[in-house]
Amino acid sequence: MEQITDKKVGKIVAENFRTARVFTSYGIDFCCGGAVKLSEVCEKKGLDLDQLSSELTQLMQEADEQQFDQMSMTELIDHIVSVHHKYVEDTLPVLKFYVDKIARVHGDRHPELAEVRREFFEASDALTAHMKKEEFILFPYLKAMEAAAKGDFPLSKPHFGHVQNPISMMEEEHETEGERFRKIAQLTNQYTAPADGCQTYRVAFAMLEEFEQDLHLHIHLENNLLFEKGLNLYQKLNS
Repeated sequence: MEQITDKKVGKIVAENFRTARVFTSYGIDFCCGGAVKLSEVCEKKGLDLDQLSSELTQLMQEADEQQFDQMSMTELIDHIVSVHHKYVEDTLPVLKFYVDKIARVHGDRHPELAEVRREFFEASDALTAHMKKEEFILFPYLKAMEAAAKGDFPLSKPHFGHVQNPISMMEEEHETEGERFRKIAQLTNQYTAPADGCQTYRVAFAMLEEFEQDLHLHIHLENNLLFEKGLNLYQKLNS
């Protein structure tokens, strides 16, 4: 089997597009300069080959085998924040760069890219604000409810009234972003890059597709597991 250190950068990205994020963080050109072996580019740039190889290998081997329905609310919240919120925060800057780049370079031949860029940039702003509302308002109260239930002590009423209020707001925002990405998928022909698209074009579409897939799981964990647990516990504590 070919060692990752002997593989060309472009081939590594072609086999697993998520590695593009690592290469971008190190300033490595995987598009026009992708015909260079990983070992050679590390030597040229003075990078630690073992460290970079380890990061790439770990990323390609990541798998999620969590039993979400068995998690407490606190465990579920910590998972959502550390995995899905972090994924969004880490991916948005790189993906915005790619989407903007292909819109500028290929927009004359593919005018739909301007709308893809507009929709994704709006999604970026909306999701960033959305996650902060969860992390600073709703999630702390859900954790407090769970602590109160375990410790058998009364919990003060939140400033937002019934916990259904912020949950309904989050669900509405989830629906808005879900619809936005359905539109992006339609604009991109289900993330199918055209024949004249460069590797950055293909990577941008692949990352957009992964972003939507992660968003689906992210929303599922909140709407169908976390929020249901929260509503049930709120009723129990206030019955």
